[in-house]
Amino acid sequence: MSLTSKKRVVAIDFGTKRIGVAQSDPLWLFAQPVGTFDRAGLSATLGGMIKKDDIDLLIVGYPLSESGQKNAMTGVIDRFIETLHEEFPQLKIETIDEHHSSRDARSILIASGTSRKNRQQKGRLDSAAACVLLSEFLENHLRER
Repeated sequence: MSLTSKKRVVAIDFGTKRIGVAQSDPLWLFAQPVGTFDRAGLSATLGGMIKKDDIDLLIVGYPLSESGQKNAMTGVIDRFIETLHEEFPQLKIETIDEHHSSRDARSILIASGTSRKNRQQKGRLDSAAACVLLSEFLENHLRER
């Protein structure tokens, strides 16, 4: 596959109220927010991207404890991933440790000069956390090349 025809990686930061989504550029260099959705909105968004044949890989933030153990939210994510597999069997889905992604996203928003009011907008943190997950994945992928 040529560099210009590469498909995107999409990252999901799952929350019980909102789901943050980010996507890579086609060269897998940068992460950019797509938005924050409820479950139905996520399905519509992923469905549209699949229709355009734009997704190579879907990564889902996987919540582990400080010691790397599964916790109560891990089971919720496992069920969420199962439903994604059922709804979109053509998608390759991987997990990535989301330890500290929301905290890192908050720090990035603060450092970027985003006002407290804007940082507290519903979904702003969720899509930023998805960008953090995706950036980490892309950095690891570049190192492995």
